[in-house]
Amino acid sequence: MSANDTATAFWVTRPRVGELKKEALTSVGEEDVRVRALFSGVSRGTESLVFNARVPESEVERMQAPFQAGSFPAPVKYGYCSVGVIEQGPAHLLNKTVFCLYPHQDRYVVPASAVLPIPDNIPAQRAVLAANMETAINGVWDAELMLGEHVSVIGAGVVGALVAYLCSQIPGVSVTLIDINPKRQALAARLGLAFCAPEQAPDNQDCIIHASGHPEGLRQALNQVGNEGRIIEMSWFGEGEVSIPLGGAFHSQRLSLRASQVGQLPAKLRPRWGFQRRLMLALSLLNDSRLDALISGESDFDAFPQLAPELFSAGSDVLCHRLRYPSRV
Repeated sequence: MSANDTATAFWVTRPRVGELKKEALTSVGEEDVRVRALFSGVSRGTESLVFNARVPESEVERMQAPFQAGSFPAPVKYGYCSVGVIEQGPAHLLNKTVFCLYPHQDRYVVPASAVLPIPDNIPAQRAVLAANMETAINGVWDAELMLGEHVSVIGAGVVGALVAYLCSQIPGVSVTLIDINPKRQALAARLGLAFCAPEQAPDNQDCIIHASGHPEGLRQALNQVGNEGRIIEMSWFGEGEVSIPLGGAFHSQRLSLRASQVGQLPAKLRPRWGFQRRLMLALSLLNDSRLDALISGESDFDAFPQLAPELFSAGSDVLCHRLRYPSRV
């Protein structure tokens, strides 16, 4: 079997343990493409739940990623932020740099419809943020922001920072990014955003978007949103249970709490929008070099099994970690 017929993939082989495994590539059909990976992005929030075996039984089906292999808790091949070059496929795609919702793997075969060419003005290195940008777009859509509103975003991880960045592009909208980690102030400054610690957070907000992944952040949102204000919950708590105060202000001020999840488009957009159109939008919105600040580190793909326990640890300061794949012919 030649090198072109095999691939190397990252598998979570048991809770908190990852390995690189060789596997055979399927043949390339008339409607398929073979992709050689250049980079993939580690989406720390969701992938840490998978790596640490915290996917609830009730969410096993909904948590499955496109082209996932295996099943939760392990062994499982998971991930969805891959950028590569078309090695084989239809002539109009050959040698194109593309984005694909595929796990961490150096070569793979997928239907041609599963890849999306990256615009020429978007560097391949930055395109690993496309899936996170999709999530952020959905969050902003669900927030239904209006001109001139005052908005707080709690949680300055990749998704929270992207949400705040997008909100700041709406004329007249005042955005504050909030995080317990003072190091996130530098990130906010790079993105042109106001930043503060939770104890300095503004009150009486029209909308608060919560993306910290911690129950305390949601409690803070309930305390600081204004009368008849709305809270958009973007965090994914896995198998954990969350206790929040729904007495007092929640009822007396007629507050709204709504979940946002990238797996579904907002109902009012579904007649004209699909997932591919949203992904095309996400890629186009990456045309800003300031977004490179969201890549907190890069390493060779071969080192991923050794780095994974630290990347997915509870105290990790990682934003988006980028994996770099070796060139081979």
